Amino acid sequence: MNHNEKHEKHEIFKNLKKLGIPIRKLNIIMLIVAIFVSLILFVAMRITDSIYNETHSATTKLLDWRKKAYNLQVASDYLTEEIRCFVVSGKKMYLDNYFKEAEETKRREKALEDIRIYHEDSDSYKELRKAMDESMELMKREYYAAKLAIEGYGDDLDKYPEEIKLVELSDEDKALSSDEMKNKAAMYVFDDEYLNAKNHISTDMNDCLEELEKEIDNEQQEMSDNLKKQVFIEHMLTILLIVIVLGIVIFTSRLVFIPLNNCVDKMRKEEEIPLIGAYEIRFLAKNYNLMYYTNIESKKKLGHEATHDKLTSLYNRRGYEFLLHNVDMETSTLIIIDLDNFKSVNDTYGHDVGDKVIAKAAKTIFNSFRTQDFVCRIGGDEYAVIMIRSDSSMKELIARKITMINEKLSNPGDEEGLPPITCSVGVAFGRIGQNVSEMFKKADTALYETKEKGRNGVTFYGKKIETAK
Repeated sequence: MNHNEKHEKHEIFKNLKKLGIPIRKLNIIMLIVAIFVSLILFVAMRITDSIYNETHSATTKLLDWRKKAYNLQVASDYLTEEIRCFVVSGKKMYLDNYFKEAEETKRREKALEDIRIYHEDSDSYKELRKAMDESMELMKREYYAAKLAIEGYGDDLDKYPEEIKLVELSDEDKALSSDEMKNKAAMYVFDDEYLNAKNHISTDMNDCLEELEKEIDNEQQEMSDNLKKQVFIEHMLTILLIVIVLGIVIFTSRLVFIPLNNCVDKMRKEEEIPLIGAYEIRFLAKNYNLMYYTNIESKKKLGHEATHDKLTSLYNRRGYEFLLHNVDMETSTLIIIDLDNFKSVNDTYGHDVGDKVIAKAAKTIFNSFRTQDFVCRIGGDEYAVIMIRSDSSMKELIARKITMINEKLSNPGDEEGLPPITCSVGVAFGRIGQNVSEMFKKADTALYETKEKGRNGVTFYGKKIETAK
């Protein structure tokens, strides 16, 4: 480009600047662009509606799936509890409950069938099917234990299901005394072999359930990402339309003033700052977000020693407080446990024995609840249990657990060399809208009621406080 061409171009721009762009032409251009952007925005909104409907469908399926997974776990735990209660007590109603669940209710089978419809070809479902087969195989051992218990208690075998009648006891077991039969029946469902089998099945089942849930989560996440992208496109189109209509002032505001106000608001709320606006604001947001996430990660890294009690390895008071504010307490049960007359144990036997009693009680309580429940030591001789996904329908089950705990603690055995002790318990069930403080007060009130009525028992807080021994 020679000197004359450069001079001509300069003159053109100089004239354009002097004359400006006609408003009529500018309006026409803006109108055409605005109509074009509006049409694109309308199409984008239709696409967003479609993605939203798909996301909603996936969310509904995920919620239904989680409910079925919950039924699998609850049914498995329920069968174990009922067969154990039967061989320990000999009461027929527990075995009736067991067979009603296994042959009529069939929550495990129904949930598995529903899962099969959507995930039959997946490896995780095949593994889950295998775990269920192992569980069915383990039921043979439970049938055998039930037959032994019936013989041990001298009950009429004709009152029981055909599956129990068909069980053949070994000649060795037939020769046992009644007490030996009852003891051996209990051993079949409480020994390490049984527990290991249950834990293996439970672990396999949980792994498979988690894998299946991940598959649905991934599907939901993919649609959620698409929805986010689509919403982002809509936002960009909306911003573009506003810029065309309102002009440079709004454009400047969106680059500087609005992002700046947003930064201040997010900082006050201690939230992440979105990376929008001018370079300088983006630079500040990146540095703030870096410090923000560093701070969050520091808070999340609660070490094991900070949240667990050294003597019992249970959650300590700090861990308990953390759980209260992070577990869904509205669908959980809070159980407060206090050792009866523990001070006299320290005074009579010394603090070393007292520590052993505390550790023994902690182990007994921990082993009496489900693996997904949280057991905490919140004071010297005070414990708390948070039973997740539970409600008042489990009242009888909880009462049986407390009874078994007191039986074990009050009969420690000569080999342990520990004095007998019992515990008093208060229970409060979660409900929608109830805060943690209210729930603790209710459990504490129930505990006080147990102590007032002679200790060594459990009280449930409700419209009418109920105490069970």
